[in-house]
Amino acid sequence: MNYNFALCLEQVNKLEESFNVINSRTKPRAAYLFTKDNKFKEQFVKKVSVGGLLINDIALHLVVYNLPFGGVGDSGMGAYHGKFSFHAFTHRKAVLYRGFTGDSSLRYPPYTDRKQKCMKALVAGDVPDVQFWL
Repeated sequence: MNYNFALCLEQVNKLEESFNVINSRTKPRAAYLFTKDNKFKEQFVKKVSVGGLLINDIALHLVVYNLPFGGVGDSGMGAYHGKFSFHAFTHRKAVLYRGFTGDSSLRYPPYTDRKQKCMKALVAGDVPDVQFWL
């Protein structure tokens, strides 16, 4: 596959039309927006799907070490650059070590109303303070 750069210019009657023009095509690796209009900047960031977006600049994307670079869909997969490269191209294996003691009785029958309430809170991430468990 050859990868070439192209500068595409298309005139639109309203700035908001640019969202539809960009989003109706293959997602670009990067987009460059030049404007002083803060409201339009915010809309562009929210509504346009691209790998990376530079506002009022064209070169700093690769220079800023902590800014990931990468595409979406056909323009590339994932984000890489600095630490982002390490995370994108390595596998982080999840490992849980557990002993045989200290098992909670919440996990085993009989499932009382109190046990069910506690388990639902744990699963939902809505864990109340310590007094709830006593």
